[in-house]
Amino acid sequence: MTDTRYMPEHAARAFDAKTARRQLSLAQLLGARQPKDAFFEMLSRHLHQGTLIVRHNGVDHRFGAGDEAPIVLRVLRDDFFSRVLAFGNLGMGEAFMAQDFEVEDGRLVDCLTMLCRAGLHKKLRSDWSFLFRYAGMLASNRLMSPATNVRRHYDIGEDVFDAFLLDRYQVYSCGYAHSQDDDADLLQQRKLDRICQKLEIEPGQSLLDIGCGKGGMLIHAALNFGARGVGVTNSVAHHARAQENAAKYGVSDRVRFILGDYREIEGSFDRIVSVGMLEHVRAKDYPAYFGAIERLLAPTGRGLVHVIGCNTAINRHDPFIQKYVFPGSDTPKLSAMTTELEKNSLAILDVENMARHYAVTLRRWLEAFRANSGTLDPVRYDTVFKRMWEYYLSCGVASAMAGDQALYQLLFTKDYHAPYRLQRV
Repeated sequence: MTDTRYMPEHAARAFDAKTARRQLSLAQLLGARQPKDAFFEMLSRHLHQGTLIVRHNGVDHRFGAGDEAPIVLRVLRDDFFSRVLAFGNLGMGEAFMAQDFEVEDGRLVDCLTMLCRAGLHKKLRSDWSFLFRYAGMLASNRLMSPATNVRRHYDIGEDVFDAFLLDRYQVYSCGYAHSQDDDADLLQQRKLDRICQKLEIEPGQSLLDIGCGKGGMLIHAALNFGARGVGVTNSVAHHARAQENAAKYGVSDRVRFILGDYREIEGSFDRIVSVGMLEHVRAKDYPAYFGAIERLLAPTGRGLVHVIGCNTAINRHDPFIQKYVFPGSDTPKLSAMTTELEKNSLAILDVENMARHYAVTLRRWLEAFRANSGTLDPVRYDTVFKRMWEYYLSCGVASAMAGDQALYQLLFTKDYHAPYRLQRV
């Protein structure tokens, strides 16, 4: 099988001389003599909330307004300006990976949140060479099978996920917060509880988990709600860890895990759940995804889909995430999902947007990764990789706090007339 783990040379390709030369074209398009001038003009026009100090060659340039402590961004190499102007968030991320800039006091998240709130990622115009190359990258990702794209991320190396997923089941999806200070385990336990309560799982009922990860959802439902069930994943690493976790928690006789394609599952299930899976399904395959749920759900059954979604009319795929983190991923619109549910006669009981809870979850992951990344093998995971991962998690917080990202939970049923609780969970 192809080795899908990160290797240092993957990131090195981002920083070639041709790329740097191409970046200058955007500054010319903006009518500025220097990329720095164009970048500063953009901040002056659009940054109104909060205060950002850009420290360059010993001079502080102040932007925005506010009484809170300013965020200080230190530009260490002039390539920073041309990267960001030409390539937007991809350029910003690659500049961070290349150590072209630092944000003082570890406030990268606050800096990205401020820039996201100002909508700078939408204001930047990308040069044509980048647009063509980005289109090519998306096309390349789409030529790969969803299973291949999944393995490119989830099979990158269990040691990476061990460094920041610190809850008992290593659940890699949005938790549920009551406080900004909730720890990772509490966030995930509360999320799993709420899903089981929304589904009203009863002892002995069968539960299918599509995209089961490391088995946390099924194990939790078996231990706390008496469910028995099946989980399916196409990640080799997840399948192995799910089986280990089931044995560890003593539920191997009640749950089993399949390494394969959810479309090939047979049977009938009282409850179906799918957490963090639909993001990896292509839009053209939504009918097959929801059709499989309809086929597998018992006549009186209920299902729940938990997914990062798009909350805007236009779904802008972030080039940094597409290139480095989740190649070929998508964030579905609520309308696309409800349309498929309606086509399959699956009646919607409840829709919840949990985006702000994702910000808390991602902060816990980011804190853990910063604390533990030093334990990673420096040969397999160099400084460029670690900074890439830190930037990815920081972007997630910023997007959840100030971007257009949604985190939807859709609860639905085949039997709309069956009794259901009067109050939301």
